[in-house]
Amino acid sequence: MGDIIFHIPLANILKKNGYEVGWVVSEKGYALLKGNPCLDKVYLVPAKKWKKRKFKLLNFFDYLRILSEIRKDKYDIVLDCQQMFKSLIWTIFSGAKRRIITKDSKEFAQYGANEILKDIKINYNKHVLYYNLEYAKYLGLNTDEIKFTLPDTSPEVKSYVDEILKDVDKTKPLVVIAPATTREMKHWDEGNWRKVVNELKDSCNLIFTGIEENRPLLESIGADKGLNLCGKTNLESLRELFSRVDLVMAPDSGSAQLAWASNKPAVIAIYTCTPPKYYGPFGADKYVSINGGLKCQPCSYTKTCPKEGENYKLCTKNPPPEKILNIVKKMLDFNTAAS
Repeated sequence: MGDIIFHIPLANILKKNGYEVGWVVSEKGYALLKGNPCLDKVYLVPAKKWKKRKFKLLNFFDYLRILSEIRKDKYDIVLDCQQMFKSLIWTIFSGAKRRIITKDSKEFAQYGANEILKDIKINYNKHVLYYNLEYAKYLGLNTDEIKFTLPDTSPEVKSYVDEILKDVDKTKPLVVIAPATTREMKHWDEGNWRKVVNELKDSCNLIFTGIEENRPLLESIGADKGLNLCGKTNLESLRELFSRVDLVMAPDSGSAQLAWASNKPAVIAIYTCTPPKYYGPFGADKYVSINGGLKCQPCSYTKTCPKEGENYKLCTKNPPPEKILNIVKKMLDFNTAAS
């Protein structure tokens, strides 16, 4: 989700400058793009369905059908922003005369392009958003205006969120804890989460979110001390929920980015192996991205910790919960004053 959210400003710049903009996306990000004013068309790639089918001919027929639709729309330019093999198979056969990618692409993705941005350097102290906007600069467009847009929420989803929040204590701040992400090395220590939960459970309405497979994690950190919505939200209802709360706490995850993009809550994003300045929520003072400040951070793309002994996975145990709790107080005060 973060990758999609951080490319929405690029789509808005293209749209503002008269481009007709289409976006190829799988199921996970579809709800962020369908009906988004930054786009003219969204092409849904059913990647989850393909994965379940495995290597069946039906998948290839689906691919040809979607590719035919893209080619029929006769795009002049394709920007390969994902820069991996799975985007290469769309880029190379898109029918576009100009197929643009950066030199930092992976998995042979450059072979799908015929124009390569070579003078861009990744700087982990600068937000990835600026890296994404290099495509617009390459096309000669002004990138001063950074605009985020999301689709409108349906009345049915608003009613659903009304229902799940009907019994919360309106006199206390609403704080969402979304502790899970896709990679174990990006998880903050469960013991740290438990200390935060125990400290906040009496002064805040704690709301726990995650997909069904995150249930053991949520139960381990104390989801019984608040409203446990594990498995009860989809992307659209989660976005609506975030737009009504005061604070969201999460690791480097789609939840952190979605909370930030909803433009309402304060966000505390806790980083372990990935760089907070590069991937963190972008912009205002009410957004905090933090790690433990260790010498080995970031290691970003490692799947397992290379350290041993007492330093093994040390980044997942830092910063200490006391530091996060101090930030929570500051952020809740900030959001209350802003409201």
